[in-house]
Amino acid sequence: MTARALLIGAPRSGAGKTTLSVGIIAALSRRGRRVRALKCGPDYIDAAFHAAASGAECANIDSWAMSPGHMAAILRSAADEDGILVVESAMGLFDGVAGNRGRSGAAADIAIRFGIPVILAIDIAGQAQSAGAVAKGFAAFDPGLEVAGAILNGVASERHLRTASEGLEAAGIPRLGWLPRQKRFAFQDRHLGLVQARERRDLAREIETLADRIAETVDLDRVEALARPPLAPDDSDEADRFATRPLDPPGQRIALAEDDAFSFFYAHVAADWRRRGVEIVRFSPLADEPPPEDCDCCWLPGGYPELHAERLAAARRFLEGLTAFAETRPVHGECGGYMVLGRTLEDADGNVHEMAGLMGHRTSFRERKLHLGYRRAVVGRDCALGRAGTAVRGHEFHYATLLDDGTDDALLTVSDGEGRELGNGGGRRGNATGTFFHAIARETSGTDAA
Repeated sequence: MTARALLIGAPRSGAGKTTLSVGIIAALSRRGRRVRALKCGPDYIDAAFHAAASGAECANIDSWAMSPGHMAAILRSAADEDGILVVESAMGLFDGVAGNRGRSGAAADIAIRFGIPVILAIDIAGQAQSAGAVAKGFAAFDPGLEVAGAILNGVASERHLRTASEGLEAAGIPRLGWLPRQKRFAFQDRHLGLVQARERRDLAREIETLADRIAETVDLDRVEALARPPLAPDDSDEADRFATRPLDPPGQRIALAEDDAFSFFYAHVAADWRRRGVEIVRFSPLADEPPPEDCDCCWLPGGYPELHAERLAAARRFLEGLTAFAETRPVHGECGGYMVLGRTLEDADGNVHEMAGLMGHRTSFRERKLHLGYRRAVVGRDCALGRAGTAVRGHEFHYATLLDDGTDDALLTVSDGEGRELGNGGGRRGNATGTFFHAIARETSGTDAA
């Protein structure tokens, strides 16, 4: 692999990683570079902004949910030969599951294992020279990590920039650029993260404006020069701990819901399914489209059905078509899709909307409670996630609550990222299955093909 990579990390969430990543991707692309992106950790929303900036799908890599060989395959497939790969961290650079060094889910695991240089995005609101101490602490925290430089975000004035830069110089960390404290460069937030890229009608213009600013204030020549080819992984620990591979496709022609209500589907899963000859046929429940009749499986991914519950309840062609489809073929719902498979969905205002009724549970977005974390799930019966006994790694991130979990058969046995058992998860009724769990990869046995 001759493509060169760099990783954009930060001390914490909200420091400007996505803004910087998108701007750098767009600015380098305008220079004629072949730029692609990857997102570390469980995240659908940031990846869509990267895709908009690069013009190509953005996949995810995750050191908790994926083994080194699996991540290496995604790194190889994500980058064009002789191109540049921009990898964005999740949360803080070292944030992950405690006690899982090297496989914690932290972006630092990936940077260290593959030898990818890190550029720190440091939000200097409320500080100045202390930015140098922050950068030096991150550079020294793990000797295997290379912090190649920093970009200062939230600069309020020339004096602010000068004093913060003095701190970086004293710490021996190169300043690669800066961004001003301007709200127009901040993407709008929502309860699961940023407002989706697909919902931003002005996104192309906003990315162009951001690229202009990056070209003015970031030393793109130095940024390019820092990128280097990722190292081949040392897979010696795969047999001792776990190896993973992509999910097996649940059919050869899969109906995949996709619109503003259903958009959380991982690009690395779709890419592997297509590589294996699977045809993915997209349809829009919000446009009242039923799953296509010539498909052999229907997948309702996560997203924001709670924001569109009234329209979904009125989408009779979609609901009736989904019911007819489920009479003879499997239908699987992840998170938001699981909510729609149930009897009712209560929105934030307390209005109750009838859903598909293919399963017995009821969900509420009014009774909000954050559910967040890595999950390891073992499949209880053959379903879209795999055969009985398959172990699947993924995550849960939602605010909805179950008002009534119904009487459906349990689908999964679930534990958290630290191995604590959480009991049963999801459900199954006839050909319909669903769970709040988002699948990332499946664990393999010694007989699985690589």
